[in-house]
Amino acid sequence: MDGAVAVKRSRLASRQPFQARGARSTLALVSSAPTSEPQRLSPRQVWILTLASAVVTANAYYIHPIIARVAEDFQVSSSTIGLVPALNQLALALGIFLLLPLGDRYSNRTLTAIFVAGQFVSIAIMTFASDFRLFLIGSTALGFMTIAPYLLPTYASKRVDPSELGKVTAILTTGIIAGILSARAGAGVIAEYFGWRTVYYIATGLMFLVAIILPFSMDKREQATATEDGASYVKLIFSMIPMFGRFPEMVLSGLIQGLNFGIFISIWLGLGLHLTSPEMGYGVDTVGYLALFAIVNLVTTPRFGAWADKIGARKARLYVAVFQLMGVSLFFFFGHNLWLLIIPILITNIFGPVIDVTGRMTFLNEPPVVRTRLMTIYIVFMFVGGGLASWAGTSAYDRFGWTGNATLALLMSITVFSLCVLAQKKFGGTPNK
Repeated sequence: MDGAVAVKRSRLASRQPFQARGARSTLALVSSAPTSEPQRLSPRQVWILTLASAVVTANAYYIHPIIARVAEDFQVSSSTIGLVPALNQLALALGIFLLLPLGDRYSNRTLTAIFVAGQFVSIAIMTFASDFRLFLIGSTALGFMTIAPYLLPTYASKRVDPSELGKVTAILTTGIIAGILSARAGAGVIAEYFGWRTVYYIATGLMFLVAIILPFSMDKREQATATEDGASYVKLIFSMIPMFGRFPEMVLSGLIQGLNFGIFISIWLGLGLHLTSPEMGYGVDTVGYLALFAIVNLVTTPRFGAWADKIGARKARLYVAVFQLMGVSLFFFFGHNLWLLIIPILITNIFGPVIDVTGRMTFLNEPPVVRTRLMTIYIVFMFVGGGLASWAGTSAYDRFGWTGNATLALLMSITVFSLCVLAQKKFGGTPNK
């Protein structure tokens, strides 16, 4: 009996060094494994993401100032050429709904690389299309693939200090603004002197550079994100429905931004009709020159984002909504003088984007596993608001002229302010201030 016990103890003793070595080996493997903590974004990486956002956003806006030239070249009517921007925007909304939620399940870097490559192929089709139907297909596919501008803020939010979330979000938003500005102001001038296809030659070249550079500028260690329950794609899409109840502030922020974006769309469509009307007598280039005033966003939006980090997103949005309301009200009184119009244009260009930035800040501090789907719902609200305002703004102008368009924008701005007050009262006691 004693001998058996001695043998057993001897065997256990002989195993211990190996077990200890195994434990040390396991610890070594763990310590040498790549950390799951995402890399912090450097200022250089933030600006690469911002420039990429500008390029991929601009693609949808080149057609706006040159639409007549494209129609002439393809020998189609005004109503037919209107299908190009219409289907592009509808495909964009559909793509956001169907594709953006994938960012909560798969690597944002991988998805961004795929979608940017898809945009490059789509815009190349538009550039070299000799048939209008092929041009239309390329534009529609381009809209469906324009997901990167909405994936990148979520990607960045996981890689910045929470105290700098507003600043970085504002910088990325500035890239989107710069893309819209460059497309609207630059495409008309380039097309005027070098032809409309040159616009798309340049756009295709820029997209090629982005498709090559952007994936290498993003964190290569990023892995796919496990969803809350490992759901299938269909369940992932349907999982957004309960989020309306679970995240009421995100819904409210989406409503505010839908109206805010609607103000922007309706005012600029109204200006395009108003300034070129017989009453005002200006050319379409004048609208482009006025659009250049949006360049002020490149300076003001990041500063306001940093300011919102300090005082809180909700409080900052409420203050900004007051100035936005003041600016929109001036369109009603200054609409018949080109020089006076510059004042409300500057005010709304300064404060409108800040409402978007602060709105995103109210939910981009939620758990990373749901942020992309929350962004999806928010962006869908935005484009639904912009689409409805596009129709309402032109209809108001058609029936009541500039007075009708300005009144509609004023009513929407009053509603934005009211909802901002509601958000501050309802959610102001939480950490987001």
